[in-house]
Amino acid sequence: MKSIKPKDFKVSGKIKLPDFPTLLDVKASDDEKEDKLDDIREKLSDLQDTMYAHNRYGVLICLQGMDTSGKDSLIREVFKEFNSRGVVVHSFKTPNSTELEHDYLWRHYIALPEKGKFAIFNQTHYENVLVTRVHPDYILNENLPHINSVEDIPENFWKKRMKQINHFEEHIVENGTIVLKFYLHLSKEEQARRLLRRLEEEKHNWKFSPGDLKEREHWEEYMKYYEEAISKTSKKEAPWFIVPADDKDMARFIVAKIIWEELQKYHDIKVPELDPKIKDDFEVYKKELLG
Repeated sequence: MKSIKPKDFKVSGKIKLPDFPTLLDVKASDDEKEDKLDDIREKLSDLQDTMYAHNRYGVLICLQGMDTSGKDSLIREVFKEFNSRGVVVHSFKTPNSTELEHDYLWRHYIALPEKGKFAIFNQTHYENVLVTRVHPDYILNENLPHINSVEDIPENFWKKRMKQINHFEEHIVENGTIVLKFYLHLSKEEQARRLLRRLEEEKHNWKFSPGDLKEREHWEEYMKYYEEAISKTSKKEAPWFIVPADDKDMARFIVAKIIWEELQKYHDIKVPELDPKIKDDFEVYKKELLG
């Protein structure tokens, strides 16, 4: 299999999505991809156990992508070996009435991972500079001061939001959260095939919604706003990775490999040493248990 290097997918600076492939030819069979993923997810599981014991970092994995890009199945396959106590998945839907009574980042802040755990955001705080730009009327639900109509939204509104998101991520990183963000880069043609599959295969019918087709009509707008959001918010402390998503198996392996290699940079993550006084009394404890 062709070597997978995180730097090949990492965003640094302004990007144009057409410059990034949606399919990667790695010259590998499906079985080989699965074997590689098996190896990485077992390593990640062991690392998560170590992180749980270390109790100094939480890990936030952010997944964004157009509908059918494979976020749900990626979560299932990449993290399936994790101890259930060590990973929490949050799928953010349309904000509810309670969430709308707070600022737009509140519901994401309270879902951040505890120390020693992973949190996965399936759709993220970036929806607030993506779907709300395609549908600016959604902003009116937030009851923001001085914004009573779409026309009241100031020109620099989205630029300010992206700065706020950068500050939010910088703050949580400085306080022990490792942030890795992935955009699953799907082609419009592959999305059409996957939507057709939902219509043609009965077991997938439940996934289909006419709304999927309405959002598809805004494809070019979404691409434009993804480019801007990713370009302006990929920082050293919270990088974006653009992952080819037309091949689900390959996308899963790439994401897993990037997470593993990025976490290897944290050399201080180790199982803590036991108190020497307790260790010195091991024989006493053994005798007590055996007796």
